[in-house]
Amino acid sequence: MKKHLVRIALGLVVVLVFAGHAAEHYEIPFIKRFENIVYDARLRLTMANTIDPRIVIIDIDEKSLAMEGRWPWRRDKLGIMLDQLFDHYKVGMVGFDVVFAEKDESSGLGMLKRLGENELKSNPQYQAVLKEVGPQLEYDRLFAEKLRNRAIVLGYYFSSLHGEDGKGRTTGLLPKPVLPPGTFKGRNVTFSRWLGYGANLGEFQDAAASGGHFNPLPDDDGVTRRVPMIAEYEGAYYESLSMAMIRLGLGSPAIVPGFPAETRWSKDYPGLEWIDVGDVRVPVDDLVTALVPYRGKQGSFKYVSATDVLHAKVPIEELKNKIILVGTTAPGLFDLRSTPVANVYPGVEIHANLIAGMLDGSIKQRPPYVLGAEVALLLASGIAMAFLLPIVNPLRATMLTVVVLAMVFATNLLVWTEGDLILPLASGLLMITLLFALNMSYGFFVESRAKRQISGLFGQYVPPELVDEMSKDPEAFSMEGESRELSVLFTDVRGFTTISEGLDPKDLSRLMNEFLTPLSRVIYKHRGTIDKYMGDCIMAFWGAPLGDPQHARNAVLAGLEMHRTLEGLQTHFKDKGWPPIKIGVGVNSGRMNVGNMGSEIRLAYTVMGDAVNLASRLEGITKQYGVSMIVGETTRVAAADVAFRELDRVKVKGKDEPVAIFEPLGLAGEVEKALQDELKLWGQALKLYRSKDWDMAELQLINLRKLRPDSGLYNLFLERIVFLRANPPEDGWDGSWRFDTK
Repeated sequence: MKKHLVRIALGLVVVLVFAGHAAEHYEIPFIKRFENIVYDARLRLTMANTIDPRIVIIDIDEKSLAMEGRWPWRRDKLGIMLDQLFDHYKVGMVGFDVVFAEKDESSGLGMLKRLGENELKSNPQYQAVLKEVGPQLEYDRLFAEKLRNRAIVLGYYFSSLHGEDGKGRTTGLLPKPVLPPGTFKGRNVTFSRWLGYGANLGEFQDAAASGGHFNPLPDDDGVTRRVPMIAEYEGAYYESLSMAMIRLGLGSPAIVPGFPAETRWSKDYPGLEWIDVGDVRVPVDDLVTALVPYRGKQGSFKYVSATDVLHAKVPIEELKNKIILVGTTAPGLFDLRSTPVANVYPGVEIHANLIAGMLDGSIKQRPPYVLGAEVALLLASGIAMAFLLPIVNPLRATMLTVVVLAMVFATNLLVWTEGDLILPLASGLLMITLLFALNMSYGFFVESRAKRQISGLFGQYVPPELVDEMSKDPEAFSMEGESRELSVLFTDVRGFTTISEGLDPKDLSRLMNEFLTPLSRVIYKHRGTIDKYMGDCIMAFWGAPLGDPQHARNAVLAGLEMHRTLEGLQTHFKDKGWPPIKIGVGVNSGRMNVGNMGSEIRLAYTVMGDAVNLASRLEGITKQYGVSMIVGETTRVAAADVAFRELDRVKVKGKDEPVAIFEPLGLAGEVEKALQDELKLWGQALKLYRSKDWDMAELQLINLRKLRPDSGLYNLFLERIVFLRANPPEDGWDGSWRFDTK
C-alpha cells in the first residue's frame, strides 16, 4: 500500500474536487453542462412517446393566420371561439398561453365616438345609430362577458425588464396571489423573483376564473427543463398556468406548501419539497420549480387548428370534456423554446406536459436534500475507487471501473424510473472515469518510467519477464552490494581451443552466437540472471536481483535443459561444417555478495564469494568424472525434487575441507527404473570404496561398467583403486580426493 500512496492521494484530491462542486462550495461549469446532457439523455430514454388524449392544444398556426388574418385577432372572434368551445364542443376547461394586454380598437368604435363628440355631435340620426350599434362594437367588453362564469385561466408573464424610472415594467392586472407576503418567513426557501410583469387587461382578469404565469426557467444552456410552480413578485407568491388549471379543475383548493418533519433537517435546509393542490402533490426543487415531464417530441398532445374550431370543422368527440390549451406554433409569434426533446418546441406544449404530469403524478422529484445525497455517494464511491484502483492490475482496474460505472448508471436509472427521484449522475460518471484515467496515466507515465529505469539497470542481465515483475515495485531493487543466499552456474565448452583453431574468425563468431544465444534463453526461461560471457563460458546466478526461493532448483533445471538444447543443435552445426560442441556445467548454492562491483572506470552487477569459486571448480572437474554437470551439496539439498547421483567427496584447489559433489539426473519422478537400479549398485560401490574394501569395490565397479561401458565415472574409480592399492591412504581417510588444478 505504501508504494501506492501518491496515486491514492491524487485520487482523493479528485474526489474532494468533485465533492466540493456537488456541495456547491464552487461550480465547475463543465460538470454542470454534462449533468444537463445526462439528464436529457435519461429523459429521452424513458419518455412514454404516446399521445395523451385528455389535453388538446388549440393552435394559432400558420393555417389559422392565413384564414383569419394576422395576430392579434379581434376580441369578438375570440369570443366566438370560446362559445364554440364551451357551448358547441362542451370542453372541460380552457387555458390561454397568450396575453391580452392591450385594448382592441379594431372595431372603429373609438373613431365613431370621436365623430359623435365633434363633427356629428348635432346629428340626432347619427347619435341614435351610434347608441344602437356601439355596444356591438365594444369587443373587449364582449370578450370579457364570454370569459365570465366559465372555466378559463388566463396566462401572463413576469419579466426582469426595467422601466425608465428604474423599476420593473408592468402592464395589465395580475390575478390575486395564491400565497400572501410573509408565508415563508423564517424559512430558507429560494423563489424565482421578478421585477415586472405583462398581464391581461383588468376587465379580462376580473372576468376569468383564474390566472397563471407561463414563465419557464431556462438553464444556463438555454434549454427549458423546468417551470417555477410558484414565483415571487413584491413579496407575494403567484402560481403557474399549469398549476392554476389543475387547481381550477379540482375546485380551487388552497395551495399547501409541503415541508418534511422539522427534526429531520438543519435550520438552514430550505425544506420545501412539494406543493399540495387538493389531492395532487407536485414535487419541487430548491428553486420551487417542477421538472417538465416531457412525454415525447412535439405532438404528444393532439393539435387542432384554431380556424377549424371557429368554423366547427372538428368532430365534437375530439374536444368534449377535454382540457384545452390555446397557444401558437407559428414561428412569427415567438413562442418556440429549446427543450431536451427538440431544439424548437412549442411553449404551449410545455404546459400541457406539466398538466399531464400533475394528473398522473409523474413529475420527477429533485428535492433539496439530493445535494447531500450526491456528496455522500461521491465520497463513498470515490474513496473506494481511489484506494482500489492503484492496487489492482490494469485489466482488473478496467473491469472494476466498467462494473462500477454500470452499477452507478443502473442504480440511477432504477431510482429515476421506479422512484421518480432524480439523483445527479454526471459528477459520479466523470469522477469514476477521471480516477480510472488518472491511474492508467500514472501507471503509463510514472510506472513505465520506473520500468525503464529497472530495465536500464537490469535489462542486460535478467529476462524481460523479471523486469516486468521488478517494475511493479522498483524501490525494492538496487545495485547496492548485499549478501544473499544464491545459486550460481558456470558452463564451459570442452576443447574450445582446438575448436577455435580449426575455424576462421567469422565462422567462430557465428558459432559462438549460435550456441550462446539458445543457452542464454534457457537461463532466462528459468528466471536466471546472466552475469557475464567469458569467451566460451557463461556465468549466471539465481535469486538476485529478484528474490527466488527456488533458486537452486531453477539453476539445476536450467543446466539440464542447456544440455538438451545443445544436443538439438548438433545436426545444425554438422550441416554448417562445424565441430560438435560439448559443455560442462557446475552449479553451487550458498551465501554470496551480489551488487555492482568493479572500479571507477567500469562496474558490473555480479556475484563474489567462496560459493562462487566452488561452482567454477565444479564445472572444471566435470570432464574428470565423465559427466556433463556437477552440483554442490547445498544445491542438492535445496533442490529436493531433483534426482541426483552422488559422485564423490573432493577437496578442490584452495579448499582443505572436503565437499560432496553430485550429478543431477532429472526430476525425481522422471528417472527410469533401470537407472534407479544402477544408482543402488553405485551407492554400494561408493560405500565399499570409502571403506577401503578395494576388491569388493572393484568387483562392483566392473559389474557397473558392464551395464554402462562408456561411463567415464566407473573407469575413473577403477583407476583410483589401482592407485590407492599402490599408495594406501593414511588412517582416518574420509574418502575424499584432492584436485590441485582448477
